[in-house]
Amino acid sequence: MPTDVPRDLRYADDEYGDWQRPAGIFVLAPIAGPTAVKIQQLQARFDPKLAAAYPPHITLAGSSGVGPIRADTPVEAIRRQLAPIVEATAALHLPFGRPQRFMQTNIVSLPLDAHGPLRVLHDRIAQSGLSFGSARFTFTPHVTLNLYRTLTPDAERALMSVRLSEPAVLDHLVLSATDEQGLPRTVLVMQLATFGR
Repeated sequence: MPTDVPRDLRYADDEYGDWQRPAGIFVLAPIAGPTAVKIQQLQARFDPKLAAAYPPHITLAGSSGVGPIRADTPVEAIRRQLAPIVEATAALHLPFGRPQRFMQTNIVSLPLDAHGPLRVLHDRIAQSGLSFGSARFTFTPHVTLNLYRTLTPDAERALMSVRLSEPAVLDHLVLSATDEQGLPRTVLVMQLATFGR
């Protein structure tokens, strides 16, 4: 099990108060290694509330591509369905694209290629036999840099000029369940395979 297991994700929206994370189980891939520290520093500079809320991660199931796993799915059933996938998937080292704004919002994120090994992992999870909710968007893997704070023009220019040369390292999955009140809690952590490292 990884030593840097993320704390439970805490979403407390001010600017986006009308949005509530749907009930269900999200599949997250936390960013590991030095790149995670750099992203956390960017978040702390440009959106301290986001930086304090949860560590940098990519959502593999729950927001784009497929919705969350049904909330009533037993954790052991999830473990059984996902075990062959994580056992056959080595840690991923993926380059980030240039920061971009999410459609008609002030949200800035670092995109990752929606094709290649990350897409293979996403599709295998989506086709695992688990029951998922629907998603509003196609699979758009990214790490959010700012969410809660409205950026000044100078801050937006500075954030959009960021370039990360080191890859995103994904070496484990965290399954995070959200209840009716929208409060997430970690229910399962699964290590990706160690071969090829």
